[in-house]
Amino acid sequence: MASNDATVYELRIYHVMPGKLDELAARFRDHTDQLFAKHGMKSVAYWTALDEPAKSSQFIYILRHPSREAATANWKAFQADPGWISVKQKSEANGKLVEHIDSTFLALTDFSPRLS
Repeated sequence: MASNDATVYELRIYHVMPGKLDELAARFRDHTDQLFAKHGMKSVAYWTALDEPAKSSQFIYILRHPSREAATANWKAFQADPGWISVKQKSEANGKLVEHIDSTFLALTDFSPRLS
């Protein structure tokens, strides 16, 4: 029941290293979100959980991409961006921020309200 629109949404759940959630959120706030925009990735929203255990260990967000193909190209360009490489290295000077990432691509159903 997916829409015929090629737009895809990417749900990303970051499983954060203990004690690193605030540092990860700061990296997104101060750098990553702007780099996403530079590479054609539209941030829909960012969340943190209200209840444990996810409250201290997960960072969740959704990106919008024009298509699956665009998502692949956007991520490739983002990961090669010297600005991103520098930000990642500096933010991880005292250790990794993220243990692992779950990524799921989604299509809106034909009856879903449109998202911005």
